[in-house]
Parts: sequence; C-alpha cells; structure tokens
Amino acid sequence: MGQIWENHRGTIVALAVALIALFASVYVVEEEEQAVIIRTGEPIGTVNTPGGTTGAGIYLRVPFIDRVVRIEKRLLDLDMTDEEVLSNDQQRLLVNAYARFRITDPVRMVERAGSTDGVRNALEPILNSVLRQELGRRTFQAMLTAERGSALANVRANLDRQARQYGAEVVDVQIKRTDLPDAPLQSAFRRMESDREREARTIRAQGGRDARIIRAEADAEAARIYAESFGQDAAFYDFYRAMQSYDTTFAKARPGEDPKGESSIILSPDNEYLRQFRGRR
Repeated sequence: MGQIWENHRGTIVALAVALIALFASVYVVEEEEQAVIIRTGEPIGTVNTPGGTTGAGIYLRVPFIDRVVRIEKRLLDLDMTDEEVLSNDQQRLLVNAYARFRITDPVRMVERAGSTDGVRNALEPILNSVLRQELGRRTFQAMLTAERGSALANVRANLDRQARQYGAEVVDVQIKRTDLPDAPLQSAFRRMESDREREARTIRAQGGRDARIIRAEADAEAARIYAESFGQDAAFYDFYRAMQSYDTTFAKARPGEDPKGESSIILSPDNEYLRQFRGRR
C-alpha cells in the first residue's frame, strides 16, 4: 500500500489540486440575480444582466484572482421613515414614503456604490430632498386630491434621474401616510373649535339683533293698529282702559296667595274713578 502511494503520490496530489481549483473556479448565478466579475479591482464582465448576452447558469472564473459580486435582479425597496415636511400653506406634515428601484447597470453600481445597500444609502437623502421640494410647492389639501399623483410622478422622475448615476432605475414612488404632527394637530383642533365657537357667538348675536328688530317692528305695528282702532271710537277706548284698571285694582287674591295680603279700598259711589259703573263717560 505504501509502495502504491509512493508511485502515485504525484498524480493524487495533482488530482486534488485540480478538484480544488475546479470548485474554486465554478460559480452559479441564479435566475433572480446578476453578477459582476471583478479582477484586480476592475470589472471585467457581467452575467445575467438586463439586456445582456448571458443568462443564469454555471460559469467559470480564475480562482483566487476573480471575485464575483452578486446583485439582486428583482425590485428593491427604499423606505423613508416619518419625515417632517413644510407644505406651501405652512402646514408641518409627517410624511412616510417609499420607492421601488432595480439595478439596470450593475457595473456602474459596483463602481459608484459598491452594493445595493450603498445605493439605498445614496438614494435615501435624495428621496427626502426631492419629496420636500415637491410637497413644498403644494398645500396640504392638494395632497388629498388627484394632484397627489402628479406630485409623486415628479418625485419619481427627479429621483430616477439621480439614481441613474448609481446604475439604478426608479420605477415607483408612493406615500404611505401624510399626517399632521401630534402637537400641531391638537393645535389645529383647538383652532377649529375656537372658530366654530366664535361663529356660533356671531350667529347668536345676529339672531338676538334680528329678534329685537322684529319685536320692535311688531310693537310699533301693534301700537299703530291700537291707535287706529281706538282713534275710531274714543269712548270705547276710554271704556276699555277703565275695565283694565278695574281688573288690576279690584282683582281678588288668586288661589294659593295669602288672603291677608289683600288690601281694602273705600270709595264714594260718586267717585270719578267709578264713573263707568254709573254709565257716565
């Protein structure tokens, strides 16, 4: 056995080295990824790129010299956390947005950003800046209408133009949520409540004024009617006023009133006050 090892040792070592070199040379590119081959720091080729001549499969590289950088071929997400944006009507808004992009030029991406995380880090402040600029041209109410779609289209176009320098293409930008911050929101509610209360006070004041005008006009009309009526028959007017005076003067105690509170009046039958009882005018 030892003799056989001695005779074939060179061959066995060569085969082992060949196997190691083969395993080190072979790499597999999946359908959902693309690859850039880097040699001595420079990209020398790509695999399974959009519009490229190669597809997914098994490939060879120079072992220990070539390096394979794998890049996601599917859509990638870029999330923006809640950011405070000042709208055109001076409303401070909390905006939560996201963008979707994909790598279309992996060589440029590797040269400019190094990785997809590098692209995200580069695009995040750009998305923030573009969104601030676009929303700053519009009011808060406009963002609740169809104008929101136009604003997002402009944001996508501007962000895509910046993303091209990193080998990326922005395919969509959306806003998850647009809210007023908690403190301004409470302030807005209080302001709305104060406005409604002030409006209610104004309406009540106008109602009271109108009621006084109506009462005054009604009293004036009643006085005019009384004057016209009594002017047509002065004797009747005198009789009517006397009856009202008698009713007030000689009214008996009403039920529930203290009889001791009644007053006694002693008048002569010839008293002028009682002339209506005597049939005198």
